[in-house]
Amino acid sequence: MNINVYKIITEKMPAMSKAQEKIARYILENPNQIPFLTVGKLSKIVKVSDATIVRFATFLGFSGYPEFQRHIQSSVQQQLTATERLKLSKEVYGQEDKGISQIIGGDIENIQMTLKNLDVENFREMVGYLLKAKRVYIVANRSAGALGVFLHYYLNMILNHVEMLDSIEKNADRLYDLSEDDLVLGISFSRYTKSTVDVLRFAKEKKAKTAALTDNLLSPLIQHADVSLTAESKMPAFIDSFTAPLSVINALIVYAAKQKQDGFEKRLGELEEVWERFDVFY
Repeated sequence: MNINVYKIITEKMPAMSKAQEKIARYILENPNQIPFLTVGKLSKIVKVSDATIVRFATFLGFSGYPEFQRHIQSSVQQQLTATERLKLSKEVYGQEDKGISQIIGGDIENIQMTLKNLDVENFREMVGYLLKAKRVYIVANRSAGALGVFLHYYLNMILNHVEMLDSIEKNADRLYDLSEDDLVLGISFSRYTKSTVDVLRFAKEKKAKTAALTDNLLSPLIQHADVSLTAESKMPAFIDSFTAPLSVINALIVYAAKQKQDGFEKRLGELEEVWERFDVFY
């Protein structure tokens, strides 16, 4: 039986004590960390007693913290619906002016946490995959499509063959001849889009190189990726925060351009001539 712990927490917040609400807010704002925190670690972070953490778990209807943690590991992938997250944002972002600073402050924290957890070796390996690939396919759907479009725009200046796949229904025929010389890069954040996972799985079966940009190591993209990078996207609202993922993408683009040796400067110069010829910029 699937139990969405985040939904239970949101529904029971009005009846919580101040200490319990403090725990609840931390869990909802940091869903990717909770599956790995012991009672002791969580109590130190939230600054409550171990007993309060245990009572919080039983208040939610679990036999204790171990059962709570087991269910929350699966709930990381379920997440809340957009409507439930909208309800949550009203709880977290109370006063209007204070809410603005909380949102921007949350983005800053996401970037800081992403930088702290960045796997530099994986980052370099992903850049290497991009530069060596005969063809690069970027798979990004729904809201993550915005990240895919940005990455595609700049990679297309640097590399020879980059394609954006934002709809498997209309793009499926492009994948028939995938080979080990190609790279498929999937971008998805919870709630993860099924088609992005499916395309990565298919690419793996075709022996193509695969890469993923996602939010945590429990993401379903990870098991189908040869190399992966994570970026924090948490925001207690009906949208995800893509500030940190976009920062990682910026770094990938700049680093790839820096490493690209053969003809990029010449290509950029030719692009400038085209832009000038058609009076592109104001």
